[in-house]
Amino acid sequence: MEKAVCTVPKGRPREFCTERALAAALRVFWSKGYEGASLTELTEAMGITKPSLYAAFGNKEALFHKALDLYEAEKLDYMRTALDQPSARGVVEHLLRGAVEMQTSQCDPKGCMGVIHMTACGSEAESIKTDVIARRASSQAALVERLERAKREGDLPADADIAGLTQYLYAVLQGMAVQAGSGATRDELDRVITISLQCWPSK
Repeated sequence: MEKAVCTVPKGRPREFCTERALAAALRVFWSKGYEGASLTELTEAMGITKPSLYAAFGNKEALFHKALDLYEAEKLDYMRTALDQPSARGVVEHLLRGAVEMQTSQCDPKGCMGVIHMTACGSEAESIKTDVIARRASSQAALVERLERAKREGDLPADADIAGLTQYLYAVLQGMAVQAGSGATRDELDRVITISLQCWPSK
């Protein structure tokens, strides 16, 4: 596991696990939002000093981008595996159920970190919002490509509106994330999935 050694004024070098510190920062950003997370809260959760944070991760904005990378790698893996499902319906079901499992986990903050920061406001968070929207656009493009392939292969009706279906699916995903963040239960969100799958086009 990677170690970072940062020299702080009037003291011995501080050694800490950067991976553990970054995971702690992720939880703070996820629960508080970028603007709501203070440097004091971040450093206390990470178990490091502010000079150590700057030396190892850069400023608060750079730390957030690294935390978002970790979030995508560890928490959104279901989005990548969904694209490998053999049918379009399987892709959608895997995506929805993976989202609900993540959003209602007892081990992490509720809801979706991306949805929280797409609605961030204020000049301080503008670059954060831009990054999150760009990442979402990339994942949507990958889903459009997968569903277009399903359409070419006859797995979806020839007149299926792939762009519209993708927008609909992301509206459901984002809506579930908001509901999960406000206390919706796993059973309640599973009902949303059931209705959404009933609406999914089939040949």
